Amino acid sequence: MRKILIANRGEIASRIIRTCRNLGIQTVAVYSDADEGMPFVKEADEAYRIGEAQVNKSYLNMDAIVETALKAEVDGIHPGYGLLSENAQFAQKIISNGLAFIGPSPDTIEKMGDKITSRKLMQTAGVPVVPGTHGIADIEDAKAAAREIGYPVMLKASGGGGGIGMIRCNDEQALIQHFASTKNRAKAYFGTDEVFIEKCIEDGRHIEVQIFGDKHGNIVHLFERNCSVQRRNQKVIEEALSPDLSQATRDKMYDAAINAAKAVNYENAGTVEFIVDQNENFYFLEMNTRLQVEHPVTEALTKLDLVKWQIAAARGEKLPLMQSEIQADGHAMEFRVYAEDPDTFFPSPGTISSLKWGDSEHARVDSGYESGSKVTPFYDPMIAKCVIWGETREKCLLNASAFFKETNVEGIKNNIPLFKEILENEDFQKGTYSTKFIEQLKSIKK
Repeated sequence: MRKILIANRGEIASRIIRTCRNLGIQTVAVYSDADEGMPFVKEADEAYRIGEAQVNKSYLNMDAIVETALKAEVDGIHPGYGLLSENAQFAQKIISNGLAFIGPSPDTIEKMGDKITSRKLMQTAGVPVVPGTHGIADIEDAKAAAREIGYPVMLKASGGGGGIGMIRCNDEQALIQHFASTKNRAKAYFGTDEVFIEKCIEDGRHIEVQIFGDKHGNIVHLFERNCSVQRRNQKVIEEALSPDLSQATRDKMYDAAINAAKAVNYENAGTVEFIVDQNENFYFLEMNTRLQVEHPVTEALTKLDLVKWQIAAARGEKLPLMQSEIQADGHAMEFRVYAEDPDTFFPSPGTISSLKWGDSEHARVDSGYESGSKVTPFYDPMIAKCVIWGETREKCLLNASAFFKETNVEGIKNNIPLFKEILENEDFQKGTYSTKFIEQLKSIKK
């Protein structure tokens, strides 16, 4: 590939441009009116406006993106994460126009994008799934299923992902209250109002395995990441390897992830997500058929470039390493810096008047913004990912604390104060935390 269009924005666009530049590949950025002056637009070799600020008029406009790709005479399109990255129709449209889609096949995306279909596939493959249903006809069906499973339960949109389209129901009253609104939200966000119910795993840990496949049937894992520090069911801090997890369970999860990938003939980068209970029983949650936001954690741990691997796989090349050759070195953490109130988590759009990151040889900052950049209300308010590495978890924690002491973001509210608080928390330092961690932390403060 000599030229690639990036169908995304912000930090992930900048991150893909960086690898392409190292490989001698030209890049094409697409941007909305709101993003015209953003760093990624200036960093690309070419840049084209594709529409207005609203995502449905720009970054979700498949026709505009593909037409731009053909006009720019690119060889392939990288979708990044979010937006159209897990849209099977988009992937097929790219392929049908003679271009390479830098991701898994449309068939795999379609199968794993529907949570009910993916649950069935995983059960057939022998991958443990959370006790639950394969769909819900109506509220009476939902109430009967929840009684059989036992409260609390999670009501989920079949087409959902990234924490969107799911809600915890502690009792039947809550299920009745949220059933219709969840179906409506699912229809609005994902195009289908199909929902299902899963048992809520109390005090669970959210652990995911990075997998990678090529077009020759080779599939490997690149270890796991603990993603349990969450707010609104969305990740804030990830780390690898996962603390407080036995090697026996870790190995079983790797095997399950590989089996899940084999079940759908997986190609390119992907992630198999699990929920792990207090007894280290683990259950399949979903498969993300794309590059994850937190992929730099794995890159810091393995010293590999996953975007480089993605491009090679899309070219039809075999994986560069066998499983035995992939090694984990030290410990890594990723902190997602958001333009949001650190207490309420409400977005805080505005102009970044000053942006200074800590100076550390053990830190990597993937940022989509710079001093003077404006955070608009049109997109996700994440402004950067700070990835910290250390020879041990203890050293990684110390490096992270030192990094954030030197970091300063002005002009907008941000969640760096929350990171400082978390880094001083005893449970986090011990690695004994669950998906309820932030909720419990906030309860203590009240």
